[in-house]
Amino acid sequence: MAVGASALSLAACVNPSAKIATSLEGYGFQPVQSQCVGDRLEANLSIGQLQQLGRAAKASRQGDTTPGRLTIGDFVRVSGQVKDPKVPLEVGKAAAACGLLTDPASPL
Repeated sequence: MAVGASALSLAACVNPSAKIATSLEGYGFQPVQSQCVGDRLEANLSIGQLQQLGRAAKASRQGDTTPGRLTIGDFVRVSGQVKDPKVPLEVGKAAAACGLLTDPASPL
C-alpha cells in the first residue's frame, strides 16, 4: 500500500490530512471520501502512529503486482499490522464514517 509510502510519510508534512487525501485519491477514492479519511486520521492519530501506518503500508506493497489498486479491505488489513491497537481502530472508524464500507471491494 503505497498509501504509507507517500501519504503517510508525515514527519515534515505541514498538513497530514491533505497529504493523506491526495494519496488516497490516487487509488480511486472520491475526493470527499479522501478528505474525510485524511481529516479523521489526522485528528485521531499522532504523527508517529501515521508514520507506523505508512511503514506498514509500504512494506505490504513490496512486490505487489497491482500497485495502483487498493481496496478498503487492504487498507484495514495493513493497519492491523501496526502494533498500536489504536491505528486499525481509527482506520476502521474513518472508513465507516466516510462511507467506504458500503462496497468493500471497490478500490480506494
